[in-house]
Amino acid sequence: MPRHNSDLSRLDRRQFLKWSASAGAAGLLYSTGLRARPLSTNARVVILGGGAAGMAMANRLSRRLDGARISLVEPREIHHYQPGWTLVASGVWHPDKTVRPNARFVPAGVFWVRQPAAGIDAANRRVELEDGSSLDYDYLIVATGLQLNYHLIDGMSPELVGTQGIGSVYASLEGATRTRDAIDAWIAQGSGKGIFTAAPTPVKCAGAPLKMTFTTLSRLENSGHRDDFQIEFMAPGAALFSQPWVNDFVKQRFDDQGVTRRHHYRLSAIDPGARQAEFVFVGPDSEFTSHHQLREAEFSEEGQRKVIADYDFIHVVPPMSAPDFVKESDLIAQAGPFRGEWLDVDIHTLQHNRYSEVFGIGDVIGAPINKTAASVKAQAPVVEDNLLAQMQNQPLPARHNGYTSCPMITGIGKAMLVEFGYDNDLAFLPSFPFIDPRDESWVAWTMKDRMLQPAYYAVLEGQA
Repeated sequence: MPRHNSDLSRLDRRQFLKWSASAGAAGLLYSTGLRARPLSTNARVVILGGGAAGMAMANRLSRRLDGARISLVEPREIHHYQPGWTLVASGVWHPDKTVRPNARFVPAGVFWVRQPAAGIDAANRRVELEDGSSLDYDYLIVATGLQLNYHLIDGMSPELVGTQGIGSVYASLEGATRTRDAIDAWIAQGSGKGIFTAAPTPVKCAGAPLKMTFTTLSRLENSGHRDDFQIEFMAPGAALFSQPWVNDFVKQRFDDQGVTRRHHYRLSAIDPGARQAEFVFVGPDSEFTSHHQLREAEFSEEGQRKVIADYDFIHVVPPMSAPDFVKESDLIAQAGPFRGEWLDVDIHTLQHNRYSEVFGIGDVIGAPINKTAASVKAQAPVVEDNLLAQMQNQPLPARHNGYTSCPMITGIGKAMLVEFGYDNDLAFLPSFPFIDPRDESWVAWTMKDRMLQPAYYAVLEGQA
């Protein structure tokens, strides 16, 4: 169970907020120092994607490369602060708080290509664009983010979010807002059953499905009618979170808060009109805490056991993958656990495993963890230093240790600052040594609510 840190208990809210403001938001996400002198080059560098990863690289490279032709392929005019979408869907933030114009972040001297990429010809070092034109490159940084595959759930589409009791914080900012409204409507009913799901694939912000469950539990408890609502969490595997102690904590907290956990069930179909969801049993004997309103259906042609669940509200987490045009290119992983789904990179150097002039960063890469903005913060200096070394035919000097961070919201007004890396080590490079990551506190909530957004924008600007 969470415990109070003695140092933290002596730090009152006013002292903490004053200290954190003076410390600077950019130091929150595994800060690094200023970079070395610029490299003179006439290389053509193409950056695919203008999200957190792509924009951070555009700003960093615009300062490190003197004379390079840097092109940023990004069709959107608006930048979305996606870590804020859980707060929007939970009714804490106004949606407008999460948007900024992309023009604010694109550095001078970078050629902004305002259209989508349609393909990558890795053999000829060429990016194909939606209008049929192309960009040749000497070096390519793939920072496309990932693709939401709602279509892999029969009957589901992002347009359904906010209707028929369906929510999904991942769909879009509008989807997060409609998810908030769907939860509002469900709570206003005074009773009913809610199902929260997880995906069978890696997802961005792996804690988001858990955060949405915890914030909804807070809202139900605050309504005074918690006992009139049933909550189930359907997980496709045995674990709810990759970090073992967080997984144990979440399981115990769900049990304590009366959440029925069902493991090894994957959401396979949804019938919005009937408010029913179909789940396929995908593992060993299911772990569960109770049985109700879950009934067996017929076996599929493939011999899979299916069950049907009724719901009043359901939070859908779609399967995710690299975008189709990346999956259809030679840059996709061709073997191993990321085969056919994620960019094939060395998880430490972030260089492509077969094309030395290509680097990957952010959600698109095949890695065991790392699909968070905090991961981008840690990866950006690695890609920067290794790309410049590659340009000079030097050994790659930088290595990514897998650092990632998740401010795990455990209720409205409380959270834990979870930090770890590839080896799940809790001890390395904590952002705040006086905060035990196992502690549940208002301090971690304050970081999520007030401090991480300025740090995020510092990352985009290449300042952190």
